[in-house]
Amino acid sequence: MTISSLLGGMSPEQFLRDYWQKKPLLIRQAIPGYQSPITPNELAGLSLEEDIESRLILEHGSHPWELRRGPMAEDAFQDLPERDWTLLIQAVDQIVPELSELMREFSFLPHWRKDDLMISYAVPGGSVGPHYDNYDVFLLQAEGHRRWKLGQRCDDHSPLLEHPDLRILQDFEQTDEWVLEPGDMLYIPPGIAHWGIAEDHCMTFSVGFRAPSHAEILLHYTDYASQQLGDSQRYSDADATPCDDPSRIDEASIDRLQAILRPLLEDREALAAWFGRHMTEARYPELLNPAEIDPQDLLQYLQSGGALLRHPSARLAWHQGRDDLKLFATGEHCILPTSLLPLVQLVCNEDWLDADRLLPWQADPQAMTLLVQLLGKGDLLMESEDDEGCAD
Repeated sequence: MTISSLLGGMSPEQFLRDYWQKKPLLIRQAIPGYQSPITPNELAGLSLEEDIESRLILEHGSHPWELRRGPMAEDAFQDLPERDWTLLIQAVDQIVPELSELMREFSFLPHWRKDDLMISYAVPGGSVGPHYDNYDVFLLQAEGHRRWKLGQRCDDHSPLLEHPDLRILQDFEQTDEWVLEPGDMLYIPPGIAHWGIAEDHCMTFSVGFRAPSHAEILLHYTDYASQQLGDSQRYSDADATPCDDPSRIDEASIDRLQAILRPLLEDREALAAWFGRHMTEARYPELLNPAEIDPQDLLQYLQSGGALLRHPSARLAWHQGRDDLKLFATGEHCILPTSLLPLVQLVCNEDWLDADRLLPWQADPQAMTLLVQLLGKGDLLMESEDDEGCAD
């Protein structure tokens, strides 16, 4: 499969120019003949797991649009009605390797923008109601058929039903309607109302993207920046003049406040450091598998033909500033010499690193230290020698 076929014959440049965050796009047979690597029964089994986020939505449950959160009980599906319910499982790409490979088909967009792959299984009539998202989403039909209705543009002022858990639109103004079959895909930009209703037993894969709100950016960046400041750095007014009204906050005081904040906002290196850490935070850090290993033991492992795997839950990115190279790994970062950039790119972009690809770095102590640290964080795994494709 090529990116061009995934996007219905258009180039990534054309898609980003004409559709990305602008208008929806229906792509018939984006992945022709697609077959899901996971069955509905296996998906239901995942909902029983303690460390997997799952939800069950019944349109006509104990109350309208009843939400049940996982982990589900063993008998959770035995007494469900034949219609109008949906099971949702988050981050299945971090559990099923074949789905991790599917996520890589969207590599014309930054890795750090991608969130996870959610799978919804629905019986006839199953739905989560008319709603809108604040992020981009690609909806790939994996099994069965789902009817998608698209509606108006929404924002924070769009009225919602009174519901303690779900953001269901009070009004839905339909503009388009399509039925998707396996292999079809629908792209929906942020803010567009949409309503998916299962025609039969069906599974839909939802590839979502991270989009921090302006409030989140301001809150978390200022928190990060404040940690770099000393307690002795205080508001000061050595240039003060006698005031004519002691209860007035004058413009000179506001100017001093701006002078305090402006350097923090204009510090591109600090902003890059915070942003890289924030956008690589693991959504499910408990899934990572830290492994302590001595650098010499790692060297022997690689020299004997061992390979390293990038953990599916690991989020990695890099940024090259004026004087250094920053590697971001699941919410943390380290500063590296720019000579390690090719290794950093390998680690960030490849799921599997065999001994041959790492051979040029085995004599570099800094490179080996970096690999040891990533293994110790759980971002990298040592490939099992007796179970191909699995990790210790």
